[in-house]
Order: sequence, then structure tokens, then C-alpha cells
Amino acid sequence: MIDQGKKNVLGVEVDAVDYEAAVARIVSAAKSSRPYSCTALAVHGVMTGVLDPEQRYRLNGLDLVTPDGQPVRWALNALHGAGLPDRVYGPTLTLHICEAAAREGLSIYLFGSRPATVQRLSEELTSRFPELEVAGAEPSSFRQLTSAEHQALIGRIRGSGAAIAFVGLGCPRQEVFAYECSKGLSMPVIAVGAAFDYHAGEQIEPPMWVQRLGLQWAHRLGQDPRRLWKRYLGLNSLYVILLALQLLRLWRPRPTGSPPRERHLYG
Repeated sequence: MIDQGKKNVLGVEVDAVDYEAAVARIVSAAKSSRPYSCTALAVHGVMTGVLDPEQRYRLNGLDLVTPDGQPVRWALNALHGAGLPDRVYGPTLTLHICEAAAREGLSIYLFGSRPATVQRLSEELTSRFPELEVAGAEPSSFRQLTSAEHQALIGRIRGSGAAIAFVGLGCPRQEVFAYECSKGLSMPVIAVGAAFDYHAGEQIEPPMWVQRLGLQWAHRLGQDPRRLWKRYLGLNSLYVILLALQLLRLWRPRPTGSPPRERHLYG
């Protein structure tokens, strides 16, 4: 098990952990009904924190931030000598958590994506892990909620009896949700993004060799170039430049940010 705690990557604190340590932390919080916020960040997620002080504050307030992308793992190894042999990828982490939840008798709640997707995801997870109980599954409304709607959503999740909530709202909305809602839910809230679409069969994951080389972004860019080209080509280039500056100690990013001025009640 590798668990070296939080490390500074461009001012965003990412945990140098492996799958075993990440699952152990989440299951421990679930068994004690303890608030616990988690996300898995690739380059795009890290860069949302680099470019937005309020989002950096949120990310650095989460309990667990795993290195979802290979370039983030490489940064932990290069900057901090973490020696991580693998990333902790959101879709794979989801399966590990569900396996542990089934074994420990911990039910889960699924929140996010579209109605058909979240339904197929629920069916796929219970097919793969027959002892897993899905206490509830509901889609996103794809808009900000009123305070009353937000409280009703929190009430439904809490009232379901679930011990772990998975959230798939896309980056950065899902990280905002985890930051704002985990304490009110008194359970681990895990932002896993593309895991919903992948495990529901909505999208096809790239081959393992593409993932190992850190080229998953290129695979996704090829699937939706018009929407994603600015995100990946612009942010990835800036990530490499800033990482080089941090490695050369020409830039010392501080893991601070600005407290959010208002709540964004995503649903």
C-alpha cells in the first residue's frame, strides 16, 4: 500500500496514493458514516485549479485527490519522488470501491449523467457485483438548483441509507458538488466523471497501451474534436510548461486559493 499524503502539483494538492490506499480510506469513512470528499484528477482537473483560485481552494479542501491521469502521476514521481507504479483512475477506482462495498455490505448511491445512463450503470454494477446494493440512482438536472431543490436532493441521498455516493457531473461541477455536499451527507462523496459513461457502455475506453502512454486525452479529442480541442491542446501545453517551471524551481506554486464567494448548487 502506498499512501504518502498530499503533494503540490502546480499548486493543487494531489495525494500520492495507490488503489489499495484510496479504497481503504473511503471504506473506513463509509463504515463510520464520516464525511469524506474525493475526486480523481487528470490534467484538465488540475488545470481548473491552476487557473481559478476559487476552484483551487475547493480542490485543496477535498479529503482525497487521486492522480487520475498518467501525466499527473508522472508529475508526482518527478516532483516528489513518489514512486507510484500506476495512476488511480476514476473508472477503475469506482470498480474497486464497489467490490469493497459489496464485500462490506455498504450500499451506494449514483447521482449524475442522463436517466438512461445512470439506469444502465446501476444494472451493470449490480451484474458485476451481485451482492452490491444500489440504494438509489438519479440523473443530473444539468443546471444549478435552488436552495430548496438542493436540500431535497441531499435528503434523498441521505434518506436512501447509502454509505457511499458516486457523482458523475463532469469536471469541474462534480468537484464543486463534492466540496459543498460531503459534510451534509456524512458519507464519502466520490466524483468519478467518465466512469458513469464508460461503465454504462455510453463511451468506449481507449486501449490499455494508449492509457499507459498518457494519451487518453488524444483518444477523447478524436471522438469529439470540435468541443474538446481547446481544452486539451491549450491546457495540456500550459500544464507541461508550468510543470517544467516547477521542476526547475523557477516557479514555486503555493497551494492556496480564494474561498468561494458563493455556493454553486449543481444538480
